[in-house]
Amino acid sequence: MVTESRKTAKKDSRIRCHWAQNDDDRQMQAYHDTEWGVPHHDDRALFELITLEGAQAGLSWRTVLARREGYRAAFHRFDIGHIAAMSDADLTAVLTNAAVIRNRQKVWSVRDNAISALAVIKEHGSLDAWLWSFVDGQPIVNRWRESAQVPATTERSDRMSKELRKRGFRFVGSTICYAFMQATGMVDDHLATCTVKGSADAKH
Repeated sequence: MVTESRKTAKKDSRIRCHWAQNDDDRQMQAYHDTEWGVPHHDDRALFELITLEGAQAGLSWRTVLARREGYRAAFHRFDIGHIAAMSDADLTAVLTNAAVIRNRQKVWSVRDNAISALAVIKEHGSLDAWLWSFVDGQPIVNRWRESAQVPATTERSDRMSKELRKRGFRFVGSTICYAFMQATGMVDDHLATCTVKGSADAKH
């Protein structure tokens, strides 16, 4: 008789998007299952993701996701006002922290972007209101059948990138902006075959 402790764990038969299919990468799967494509409307959460997407430039999302808690600790849990007030000495200290991507331009850009974000908030009332205006305030739900159909950029991400750069944001190219739109639920790019999608009330 096979005891309960020796029973084989039931295999997860759910179908995920191509980039989250590795059963050995639970962190990526959890991110896919509970967060990616879920509408985010909190300024702090939006700023966190635009920071992390910028940090990803030239790297894999897996590399950045593994350092997410390190970024939260180094950058005041992504409190925009606190980040905007960080000194050069504060940022230099971040560069010694192995829990973040130790690239000087990327680290300094977080403060620059926070300063720019505060200006957006002052003008529009929230970062949320302004960023979501690029999708007219409503998620764009795509029903791609294959991963090859998912674009790297769109006209909307081109426009977002141009406007962010105009306002002084850095590491916000169109590819980064489209990834940000996917991450924050502005665009839902879960494949039509995906049976695991984030909870609509997971992030607000």
